[in-house]
Amino acid sequence: MDILFSGFFQRALAGGLLIGITAPLMGVFLVLRRLSMIGDTLAHVTLAGVAVGFLTGFYPLGAGLIFAVAASFAIERLRKAYKTYAELSIAVIMSGGVALASLFFTLGKGYNADVISYLFGSIYTLDTTDLLVVGIVTIAVVSVIAVFFKEFFLLSFEEDAASVSGLPVKMLNMLITILTALVISTAIKIVGSLLVSALLTIPVAISLLLARSFKTSVILSVVIAEIAVVAGLVIAGIWNLAPGATIVLLLIALLVLILAGKKGFSV
Repeated sequence: MDILFSGFFQRALAGGLLIGITAPLMGVFLVLRRLSMIGDTLAHVTLAGVAVGFLTGFYPLGAGLIFAVAASFAIERLRKAYKTYAELSIAVIMSGGVALASLFFTLGKGYNADVISYLFGSIYTLDTTDLLVVGIVTIAVVSVIAVFFKEFFLLSFEEDAASVSGLPVKMLNMLITILTALVISTAIKIVGSLLVSALLTIPVAISLLLARSFKTSVILSVVIAEIAVVAGLVIAGIWNLAPGATIVLLLIALLVLILAGKKGFSV
């Protein structure tokens, strides 16, 4: 139990709680727009940036963030080029991200152990700089969503109607993608690039089963994510388990229980 009061665990808890706010907040809009896979795409690109950071001596999380934001611009450009097949933009950028990450892995053999930690998450290694970056991103995401909540809501349900009503659809689309890139690039050190999309989507999937309104769904998805983060970190800390995997498995278990419960009530 002493681990729960150690400095590294407290930093992990603080970082996890911050990501527990931003990931489901962005996840709600991504799920409703059927862009759930963008999380995996930007995570792979971020991993390539992290590898470059280790190779060049640049702050890895900062390099990953730059790569993710650049990828978000590329996704939006490709979405415009393939309006009828918008999902192609995600597939193309994901392929590029995987290819770059693989290339940089081979170039920096001495750093592979450090880069691989970003695959599965290394929340216990968060330092003050990491927490500062995550905190800034959290403030930015929450502030932008608070200002453009109604616009994002309309854009998520009916993009054509949003355009007809005079909303700057291109700017809003870009804003959502950039915010998603910021969230993912800061989350991969916490849950890992292989699991980061789960934190974007599973709390939202659970909230959509329980909530009766959009606002309730947003609030509930954040609450669910926070509960999973705290419980997952405590369980992982006590029993020496992988924290990122524990958090995600708790979310999946909760989703299965709610689905089973709703099926029972409907019989």
